[in-house]
Amino acid sequence: MLSGGRDRRAARAPFVLLVVALLATGLISLLLLNASVNQGAFQLSKYKKQTQQYTDEEQALQQDVDRDSAPGELASKAHRLGMVPGGNPAFLRPNGTVRGVPGEAPAPPPPPPAAAPAPSLAPGSTALPTIDPSTQARTSGAGASPTTGR
Repeated sequence: MLSGGRDRRAARAPFVLLVVALLATGLISLLLLNASVNQGAFQLSKYKKQTQQYTDEEQALQQDVDRDSAPGELASKAHRLGMVPGGNPAFLRPNGTVRGVPGEAPAPPPPPPAAAPAPSLAPGSTALPTIDPSTQARTSGAGASPTTGR
């Protein structure tokens, strides 16, 4: 009977080794899968951050485009470039006839005359009005205030 018990134990040994090997393989596979998922999560976080930066940049650029394409801004830039509003438009029809009467654009108005530059002050000087004594003697009486003339 002793030999029968050892045969059963000997027959179980390959089965136990097979189960242990399957469990170890499963645990290693699970560990690799978990590491791969974590790496994917880090990449996803990085891509979300990058997408947010690109979205912010896109919004800033769109604001620039909106500001620069506003009608008032376009008119101002065109005026600075010497452009004038167009005259009467004329259109060509598919049969070759002209619709409308074309006209020339009005000439741009002449630039305003340049104002005389203000006199510059020397460093450390103050801007005080100068009073001509001959003019003051004719317009004010004795004891009159120099600012009011009374």
